[in-house]
Amino acid sequence: KTAAFNRSAIPPLRSIVRQLAARELLPAAAPPRRGCYTVHSTNMKNARISRRGFVLAGGAAAAALGTARKAFSNAALERRVAVKPGAEIAVVRPEFHGHFAEHLGSCVYGGIWVGENSKIPNLGGVRKALVDCMRQLKTPVVRWPGGCFADSYNWRDGIGLRAQRPVRTNFWINDPALCQAPDGPQKFDPNTFGTSEFMRFCQLCGAKPYLAANVRSLTPHDFDEWVEYCNSPAGSTTLAQARAADGSREPFHVTYWGIGNESWGCGGDFRPEEYATEFRRYTSWVPDYGLKLRFIGSGPGADADDAQVAWTRGFLEGLLAKGPETLDRLYGLSM
Repeated sequence: KTAAFNRSAIPPLRSIVRQLAARELLPAAAPPRRGCYTVHSTNMKNARISRRGFVLAGGAAAAALGTARKAFSNAALERRVAVKPGAEIAVVRPEFHGHFAEHLGSCVYGGIWVGENSKIPNLGGVRKALVDCMRQLKTPVVRWPGGCFADSYNWRDGIGLRAQRPVRTNFWINDPALCQAPDGPQKFDPNTFGTSEFMRFCQLCGAKPYLAANVRSLTPHDFDEWVEYCNSPAGSTTLAQARAADGSREPFHVTYWGIGNESWGCGGDFRPEEYATEFRRYTSWVPDYGLKLRFIGSGPGADADDAQVAWTRGFLEGLLAKGPETLDRLYGLSM
């Protein structure tokens, strides 16, 4: 699109002076003669103008006169400004607009998950109203199970028959708000919402799943087996058969994997070099089943002066210390 301007767009000098007078930069006066600017007063004997008013009025008038002369002297000149709204500057990755779910308060139990027998409208136990909203948002990716909860979560507790899944103490039980709350799933997690239920939620919403691994209290071997449960071909392994028993014979094809969460704090209080070692261990020789796995490291907050920026720099330096190829394993940082 283009926008053009020429001398017809410049207001007459008479109009400019009247506008200045209306703004009290110049006293009201009869229209000036061409090329002559005067200050009039009803009492010429006491006619005065302040220094500030004189400077403002003089500067404005000079600018107006200069603009007009330039327009008159370049009557045939037409200038154009081109605006190209379709031109791409850079790609904004959809992951920036992802969402996050944690077993914290009523986010999961009573929020996402209401159960198949609930009077609340649901789709296999997932709150239908939430699914409808998520579809409208066109959410690209959802992260689960946390958050700080992720580094206390054992994914095996959330597979198999729901009635036989173990009940575990929630990571957040020491939170003052939960201490005063009655016993329930927010304090003692029944694990009725596990990996297969989360995958179902993502499928209903049209979002890709993003799983956060437990680095604080599980092992790289446990992580490898979670990947196997999610991604191994149908019927290929014992864990693939366990997935089928949970309702999905075909693999989930999970590509986004978080390696811990806030590993500088609730995720293990690691020093940067310690976390760099753990990241290398967790991402070494993970079975990919033909997928391009994307490993996300623990990063700082969003503020440039966040205290963990230096920690993250140390983590990246720790990866480079092993060799530049190690840094290639890092797809991005959670913030």
